[in-house]
Amino acid sequence: MSYVAPILIGIAYVLLMSLVREPHRRRLNALMVAGAGAAYLSGGGLGGWEFAFTALSTYVAYRGLDSWSFIGIGWLLHTAWDVVHHLKGNPIVPFAHSSSLGCAICDPVIALWCLGGGRTPAELVRVVRVEPGVR
Repeated sequence: MSYVAPILIGIAYVLLMSLVREPHRRRLNALMVAGAGAAYLSGGGLGGWEFAFTALSTYVAYRGLDSWSFIGIGWLLHTAWDVVHHLKGNPIVPFAHSSSLGCAICDPVIALWCLGGGRTPAELVRVVRVEPGVR
């Protein structure tokens, strides 16, 4: 269940975000990437590298204001940072030892959706019907 729950959380995130209309959906997701990039700052588990990662995430989030691709890249960067924290740093939730691992499983689900253009489920169905066989 510790591997399934993060995937379900990622899917729930995507479904809830799909309720927000464009262009607000993209901009809100860019803000979420910025927030995720700063999530480990107070833990200080990796010293000055926390500031470097936050600066990188802020830049990627800024570029994400106009680009779903950058938002997806931001979530993938956060996935990598989650893995580093799971192995060497502090967990994202101080009282939950495996929380960074859960975040590392959840984030790629969101990243895939973003790299696909952050479409709603209805938009995805239309794309599949209009372009059968195209993946």
